[in-house]
This record gives sequence, C-alpha cells and structure tokens, in this order.
Amino acid sequence: MAWYRIRYRRGKIEGVKVLEAQDKIDALERFRLLRLGVVVNIEESKKPISAKISGFFKAKQSISNKRVKQDDLIAILRLIGILIDAGLPITVSIKEGINTTEDKRIKYIFTSILSDLENGSSFTKSAEKFTYQLGKLTISMIRLGEETGTLANSLLKLSDILEKIQDNRRALIKATRYPLFIITAMVIAFAIVIVMVIPEFQEIFQESEVELPYPTLLLLWVEGAVERYGIYIIMIATILSIIYGYLYNKIDRIKLITDRYILKIYIIGKVTHMALLGRFIYILDVLVASGVPITKALDTAVGVVENEWMSYKLKIIKTSIEEGRSLTAGFMETGMFEGVVLQMLKAGEEGGALNKMLGKINKYYEDRYQYIIDNIATMIEPILITAIAGFVMILALGIFLPMWGLVDTI
Repeated sequence: MAWYRIRYRRGKIEGVKVLEAQDKIDALERFRLLRLGVVVNIEESKKPISAKISGFFKAKQSISNKRVKQDDLIAILRLIGILIDAGLPITVSIKEGINTTEDKRIKYIFTSILSDLENGSSFTKSAEKFTYQLGKLTISMIRLGEETGTLANSLLKLSDILEKIQDNRRALIKATRYPLFIITAMVIAFAIVIVMVIPEFQEIFQESEVELPYPTLLLLWVEGAVERYGIYIIMIATILSIIYGYLYNKIDRIKLITDRYILKIYIIGKVTHMALLGRFIYILDVLVASGVPITKALDTAVGVVENEWMSYKLKIIKTSIEEGRSLTAGFMETGMFEGVVLQMLKAGEEGGALNKMLGKINKYYEDRYQYIIDNIATMIEPILITAIAGFVMILALGIFLPMWGLVDTI
C-alpha cells in the first residue's frame, strides 16, 4: 500500500486529496467513488501526519495494558527465526512475519519494530518499548541473540521455550477445571438457598415462636446480612481488590510479601514453586548449552520467574558466582532446592558435565510438576468433600431442627 496526492478541480474550485491505495489506478478509482471533481494531477506522496497520529492512537489503544496472544507470538518469532537462519535480512524476515499474522496487536508491535530498524535502531531497543506486551523473556532472548550474533538461533529457542511454558499453563488449566467447577456450583447453590429458601422458612419459624437452634440462627443471620448489606459487601470487596492490585503493581515490598505467602498456600504454592523452578532450570539449561556465559544465562532465566520472592532468592546465585563461590553454593544459599537437586548439580559441576546435570534436573522438575498436575483433583478432593459435607450439615440442621421442634410443639 502507498499514499497518493491527487489535485482535482470542481468548477473554479481546486483542491487536494491524499488517499492510500495499491497503485495509481487504484487511487484514481477510489477518488472517482468520492465524486469530488476532475483529476488534474496525481503523484506518490508520504503518509500524512493526520493519518500517522490517528493510526498511532488506534494502535496504542488496542495494545495498551494487554499481553499478546502467546500462540500468535510463538508463530511469528519462529517464522522470523527460520527466515533469518535461511539468510534473509532481518527487515525482510519481519515483513514476512507481519504479512502472515492476523493479530492486530502483534502486527502493530512488529511494524513499529520494523520502522525503528529501518531508521537505524537495534532490534533489542525497538522491542524494549513493548516489554509488557511481549514479556521479559522475549526481550532478554532478543538481546542475547544480538549480542552473541546468533539472533536466528535465539528466536528459535525462544519460540520453543514459550511453547513449553504455554503447554504447562494449559495443563494446569485443564487440571483445575473440574475443582473450579465444583467450587462454583457450591457457591451458586449456597447463594440460592440463602436468598430464596431461607426467607420462606423464616416466616414459618417466626409464627410458630419456636426457640431456634444455633445453625438456624446462623443461616438467618447470613440471609439478613446478604439482604441488607450484600451490595455494599460486593462494592467494598471490589474497591479493596482494585486498591490492593494497584499497590501490588506499584510497591515492590507489597509484591514481595504477597508472592512469598502465595508459595505457602496449599497446592497453589507447590504448583507455583515447581512450575517456576522448572522454567528457571529449563531456560538456564538451554542457554548454557548454547554457550552463553553463566552470569548472562542466570539473568535471563531469573527474568522469567514471575514470582517476585522466588526471583529475589534466585538472584543470590549470580551474586554467589561473582563473589567467587561455586554454582552449587549459590543454589544452596537460596534455600529453594531439594538436597537431591543440589547433589546432582554438585556432581555435574565437579565432573565437568554441568549441561548434562542441568538437563536431568530439568527432567526432575518436569516430572514433579506433571505428577502434581495429574493428581491435583485427588489432592483437592478431601477439601471439596469436607466443604460439601459442612454445607449440607449446616443446611440440614438449620432447617430440620426447628421443624422437629415445631412438630413437638404441635
């Protein structure tokens, strides 16, 4: 697509119209449909400032505060990596990637990157403007590829890493689907009972003047609280959630404390711990095997750990190496790795087979993570059964005990 400047005349009035079209013939056809007058002259032109500003704000609005779809990002990164590896210039490779993707946000991001590259900027500097949308790992791997002269290889490895992370997320979502469905059904059932069933029995109990047991009083109290203050409870909870979310993103200490306690939550903490440590070891293994210096590999691997507390602890490893201690000593100092992992790492480091041992440690965490995912329903089942039993017991005692008292009175 190109821009064309068309001078036209309509009676004694002359004017200028700038249109975007495939070629001059297409531009003349588009102008004819506007019925503005007779064409005097047509020539190729630069994109008008008004169109640039309009396009910029439209694109900004579409990508602001939104992460790109991982599947589309993986596809374009892999294609660019393959084309660069085949010998094509980076600008041509990115153009081909832009033409093949249908995601508007990715199209805008890589069009902006391409424009910066054509103006002499580096790939890393251009991509850093979209760190939130693309993720820290993507930026780190692009920087690594440019610095080491292996951009094609870095992009291909990046697409493999992102695909693995995406597969793990899908496995977790699939594993938690059933428990979440049960919990949602319980909440809906409890709400229906409180809002629709309890008020009907309340009138009967009040007329009978029977002394009500504690389970019934509890249900009536909950019903009264929901009826009188339900909307306020929802509003306050929503406001507090928004405020806490804002503070979580703005204040590092709050984020650090929150992420630390997330790791202590039953099942959630274990899944998070295994998933992020496995991701850290996997990226470290891939980078070290590619010949990346261990300190740079650690920086990149730590950058993809999304839990702030774990990231803070894992940074100790790099500090340990810079102070002259071994990699194993750094791992041990974090307090996040099991004894068997430390022994494997020590054996690999002392025997000169660090890459091999990192691969085995990665496999160890993969197996642990997969075991938790496969058994997550079994692990949650006792909690669900206890919750359901408690719900049914309170409901039964709250309704049937006063009914039995009413029968005795009659």
